[in-house]
Amino acid sequence: MKGMMTMSGQQSVEQLSINTIRTLAMDAVQAANSGHPGTPMALAPVAYCLWNRFLRFDPGDPGWPNRDRFVLSVGHASMLLYAILHLCEVRAAGDGETSGDRLAVPLDDIKRFRQLDSKCPGHPEQHCTMGVETTTGPLGQGLANSVGMAIAQRWMARYFNRPGFNVIDYEVFSFCGDGCLMEGVSSEAASLAGHLRLSNLCWVYDNNRITIEGNTELAFSEDVAARFRAYRWNVSRVNDANDLEALTKAFDSFKHETESPSLIIVDSHIAFGAPNKQDTHGAHGEPLGEEEIRLAKKNYGWPEDAKFLVPEEVLAHFRSGIGARGKAERHAWTTMFHAYQEKYPELADQLSKMEGRQLPESWDKELPEFPADPKGLASRASSGKVLNAIAREVPWLIGGSADLAPSTKTLLTFEGAGEFQDGGGRNMHFGVREHAMGSILSGMALSKVRPYGAGFLIFSDYGRPAIRLAAMMKVPVIYVFTHDSISLGEDGPTHQPIEHLASLRAIPDLMVIRPGDANEVVEAWRVIMQLQRQPAVLVLTRQAIPTLDRTRYAPASGLAKGAYVLAEAENGKPEVLLLASGSEVSLCVQAYEELKKEGIHARVVSMPAWRLFEQQGREYQDSVLPPEVTARVSIEQATTFGWSKYVGSSGTSLGIDTYGASAPYKDLLQHFGFTVDRVVAAAKQQLETAVNAEVR
Repeated sequence: MKGMMTMSGQQSVEQLSINTIRTLAMDAVQAANSGHPGTPMALAPVAYCLWNRFLRFDPGDPGWPNRDRFVLSVGHASMLLYAILHLCEVRAAGDGETSGDRLAVPLDDIKRFRQLDSKCPGHPEQHCTMGVETTTGPLGQGLANSVGMAIAQRWMARYFNRPGFNVIDYEVFSFCGDGCLMEGVSSEAASLAGHLRLSNLCWVYDNNRITIEGNTELAFSEDVAARFRAYRWNVSRVNDANDLEALTKAFDSFKHETESPSLIIVDSHIAFGAPNKQDTHGAHGEPLGEEEIRLAKKNYGWPEDAKFLVPEEVLAHFRSGIGARGKAERHAWTTMFHAYQEKYPELADQLSKMEGRQLPESWDKELPEFPADPKGLASRASSGKVLNAIAREVPWLIGGSADLAPSTKTLLTFEGAGEFQDGGGRNMHFGVREHAMGSILSGMALSKVRPYGAGFLIFSDYGRPAIRLAAMMKVPVIYVFTHDSISLGEDGPTHQPIEHLASLRAIPDLMVIRPGDANEVVEAWRVIMQLQRQPAVLVLTRQAIPTLDRTRYAPASGLAKGAYVLAEAENGKPEVLLLASGSEVSLCVQAYEELKKEGIHARVVSMPAWRLFEQQGREYQDSVLPPEVTARVSIEQATTFGWSKYVGSSGTSLGIDTYGASAPYKDLLQHFGFTVDRVVAAAKQQLETAVNAEVR
């Protein structure tokens, strides 16, 4: 409705824009009868100021590599972001040159907020809506993601930029609330960001003093500013979220900060209807209700009965603001990049490959092949060798561990690998911060570097929320988890994973691989590096495991199908199947040899990657696990949960359905029955059961 109000002057158009954000949020939440309008209403001036005055972002090309990143860590305020994306007319795709392509967030989708197949789900989803940089909702996660984005920028700038060619110099902004700052993951991330002096990072803290249960005084009384100053952040304050000039000064201050990340504390009030009325319903609990919305619109000078009203003046204002500015900035960058391609073709090609999640042609040329060795080596050790061979060929493979690099063997040791501390090296040191590490890795992956993070398998629990969100977003993060079983020994049950393999396998779209020897480790890395839209978990041993003789047994390349026949019955007609992953594969091979001496036809199936196996056709699956062979034994130093799918109702699973114990690992193997004799006995029992079943 063009010209619905007679307003003049820049400030009036700005206020009209802010109120459009507010009313869209109110109307969408009310139509859905679900959601949270309060925070979008309170933060509308802050979002307007950042996007239309500062953010380097081209709505016509929302995937532009050097765009500033905006993360809404307060994901429950999703309508704030959807309203902004609509008013900026962000395109669903495109290179900024075509004006006819569809909007990322059409008004019809806002009208269908929180409904099936809408581009406006209840919390922002990166894979669903163009312009949403990361999936948020669980509080604090977005903040840690933003640290990863800032880290990625720092590394890319050091690696790709050259004098006169700042091809990567974007900045990262995130909005957060009291809940985000209460969550431990944000504290971990803020501590690391301050240590790394990420001056390209700005968090805006909505200090509205409200959570679901009521005023924050119930549970939160710390001095946030003092805490962040202790983290080595630059802290400023805006006393009124509606003060555009104060907000502008705060963002200007961040722009000039060169030594530290910035926290802008913005005091806001969630007010609707009559001025100064404050409530918690719209903040985190319920829609306002039609009468409250009418009062709010009246207070804003808005037509009280209008719904989803977007004045043409507002769209024109955003076009002349972020639209024109963003297009000009992207054009200037594109011109510079073309010159960069001419002068630095190899670097430009690498940047393009990285952005496309492609690998250099030579990425796997130095992959090792391990000779047969009955003593073998720990799969964490073979993995370290493979990782270094790959990283030498893939410059944007970057990572580290949660203070466990010497134990996880994830340190890059070749010349030039360096430390990230100065922004240029590739060895990250996350400190003892497993949760933040996982979330930071996602932010790095969203920025197109290829990150890996390492720790003990037991501590995957600490990073599980981040792993789950990475799988939801389909970002190719690599998690390296070592010390994968009771075989880590004397540290005891607090450090011995039991349910963790099953727990990780249960996460949709997460590739979990537990290789059985050094050459399976090579093939696991080969699979993982080629994943473009899927995170992967590599599960490795602390103890040495035999490197199998591949002239006697099947090649390790069978891992690419998730499970394969490693050792076949001499007559090709197995009577019993022995199934295992990881270190227990060699135990099955030993049992197989013993059974062969007794004339029993066994087949060993290595099953390192269940999800990969499930992706194969039924014909292949049946060729590996013949349905007619019901005598089956699975062996894994973990809970037996999940193995029934493969051993069937009559098969048996040797595992651990209790906690471990503190002792040397060889004693533990005896105590818990991971011995050749027990596997042989279980196989014979299965054969007897199968024969009896046939007789009946």
